[in-house]
Amino acid sequence: MKFREWSLQAFLLIVSLAVSLVAAEAVLRIKNSSGQNYDIEMWRYAKELKKRSDVQAMSHEHVVNSHAVLQNVEIRTNELGLRGGPVGPLQIGTRRILFLGSSITLGWGVDEKETVTSRLQDMFHKDGQAVEVLNAGIGNYNTVRYVELFLRRLTMLQPTDIVVHYFLRDAEVLPSGGGNIFIRNSQLAVTLWQAIHRQFDRPGESILEAHYRDVYRPDAEGYREMLQSLDRLKAYADSHKIRIYLAMQPDVHNLTNYSFGYIHELMERAAGERGFRYINLLPVFSGQTPSKVWASPGDPHPNSFGHRLMADAIYPALKLN
Repeated sequence: MKFREWSLQAFLLIVSLAVSLVAAEAVLRIKNSSGQNYDIEMWRYAKELKKRSDVQAMSHEHVVNSHAVLQNVEIRTNELGLRGGPVGPLQIGTRRILFLGSSITLGWGVDEKETVTSRLQDMFHKDGQAVEVLNAGIGNYNTVRYVELFLRRLTMLQPTDIVVHYFLRDAEVLPSGGGNIFIRNSQLAVTLWQAIHRQFDRPGESILEAHYRDVYRPDAEGYREMLQSLDRLKAYADSHKIRIYLAMQPDVHNLTNYSFGYIHELMERAAGERGFRYINLLPVFSGQTPSKVWASPGDPHPNSFGHRLMADAIYPALKLN
């Protein structure tokens, strides 16, 4: 075969492949426009509402004063990157309760007015109490990241109370993320990447249990860093007379035969040693089915009903002060 013929065939093959990839990308984008694909919606969240942080320990932050419709729910950020509207100066005689946490705290898949923080705000107002409840949850955050966020970005809020909305993953060592150019810009690349991961890393219940046993070993890096971050938060809170609560959020994959009670006990002990008030959310979730509390099939974030359960359990502890 002459070189010219070989070159032409190679060129046609490359063009055909490129056209096929563009067509596949277009079809996927049309298909995913319904907002129901969890992986794609999380990918859009990272593209539209997150930015890389100049603080290495935080990895990323929210884009301020922005909004996006994700999983058919609007998420807006204010001037500080918190979910919700603008925050004014703290008024004399007003309690300001700041929630720190990850995407569960943020309220992924839940309307703003139905999130745990908005529900608590309404409960305090109905009781005639001057209280502000602010939501600093950011997706893919752990304890190291949200404590760093508070100490670097949010101390000017002068909260009177901080609720550490703690989830099992908060002791994990999380990668900085960002992905390559294809992952950042192509839904097809994201879909293929997720398919490969699901094929070789199926999150079966026994695997999940083994994973968390490893995460919560006393000598595990993430576990030690989590406790150190809680110590940093305690030091700041003590010097500024801030009340700290640790609300322990259960994993909602299996609430009938729950396997992670030992982690709740570990965190109750960690909270007690630091003078934090411990709130165990497992009792209100116990026995609930995925269809009742999941944001959508395949998305184990608590839905609006789950956020109502959280608010009902947390409110009595906050109201005592």
